[in-house]
Amino acid sequence: MKILSVNAGSSSLKFQMYEMPEEKALISGNFERIGIHNSFYTIKINGEKIKKEMDLPNHKVAFETLVKELEENKVVDSLEEISGIGHRVVQGGAYFDKTVVIDDDVIAKIEELNVLAPLHNPAAITGIKAAMEVIPNAVQTAVFDTAFHQTMPEENYIYAVPYEWYTDYKVRRYGAHGTSHMYVANRMNEILGRTDTKLITCHLGNGASVSAVVNGKCVNTSMGLTPNAGLIMGSRCGDMDATVVTYMMDQLKVSPAEMDILLNKKSGLLGVTNLSSDMRDIDAGVLEGNERCELVKRMFVNRVVEYIAKYYVEMNGCDAIVFTAGIGENSITTRRRIVNKLGVLGIYLDEEANDSRGEEKLITTADSKIPCYVIPTDEELMIDRDTYSLAK
Repeated sequence: MKILSVNAGSSSLKFQMYEMPEEKALISGNFERIGIHNSFYTIKINGEKIKKEMDLPNHKVAFETLVKELEENKVVDSLEEISGIGHRVVQGGAYFDKTVVIDDDVIAKIEELNVLAPLHNPAAITGIKAAMEVIPNAVQTAVFDTAFHQTMPEENYIYAVPYEWYTDYKVRRYGAHGTSHMYVANRMNEILGRTDTKLITCHLGNGASVSAVVNGKCVNTSMGLTPNAGLIMGSRCGDMDATVVTYMMDQLKVSPAEMDILLNKKSGLLGVTNLSSDMRDIDAGVLEGNERCELVKRMFVNRVVEYIAKYYVEMNGCDAIVFTAGIGENSITTRRRIVNKLGVLGIYLDEEANDSRGEEKLITTADSKIPCYVIPTDEELMIDRDTYSLAK
């Protein structure tokens, strides 16, 4: 059975197709600059990556081009072979604690939650509607970033603000990156050979979050009402004194919308360095002696360590710590700094093992009380697994 995973952005469309249940990757790709001048797409198949430039006025054209590539590359002979399409949706609110088959009610609820994810949910709906139009016979599912975190106890998701904000306006902690946290937690349990575990999973990328997972279920996570909470990120500020917002709105004479852009698009690594939101550039700056790159590197590491320590105490111990996503999988120096700050917990870095990128590996010494692993995430596979279970 062929299952397609889709991640639609406002001007992009990422996809990957698997043969299920074998979980064999068949083809993947990314359509970029949809609706923008100089649009193009890349296809990866049989180990070869191909880039093609073409006009992509909307997501429907992108899906039609995707279907054409599937047929021309002999991935499918007809659309009837595509049994299911899983769509990544960032915000599912309290409505969804698992993947669901999409119907009109599901679409309406996703649209209702647009206000909580204005950059992501509308794009997901655009992708869903385009897929339904181009590939109408496939089972369409919604896989929510927030679903994994719906097992948090209320003391961990309710904010200490007027309670009516929660009941009337849905203000609470929702989290994000749930599909990734679930994937690496499941894989960590496989490695440990048990499910009665206490894990701390660190999804460290341009967007970043840490989760506490007990017996396979999330009990706390660092992101909040929106993805701009918790860790310092590429261009997001993460945790800070809430009064900074109103103070700086008054000082700068900016609107709520303008302040939202400042906190989400011009803060984080980019805001401190005025150089880049990419940790690779920050690492290069550190090597060149850039003081603000060094400063923000320390800030980033300290914030991750704070959440690891918090969740260690909250869970009354920990069986393993996992690093994943772009920074977690590839930044050797970031992992080194984080692990070296955890010595008080009896955690010691294996320098030789840590000297790798994008590889599943134990990176702590045999005498460490808590093992730390790098586990490359695979959100697309998780989407395909959930969709397969609903489409078969």
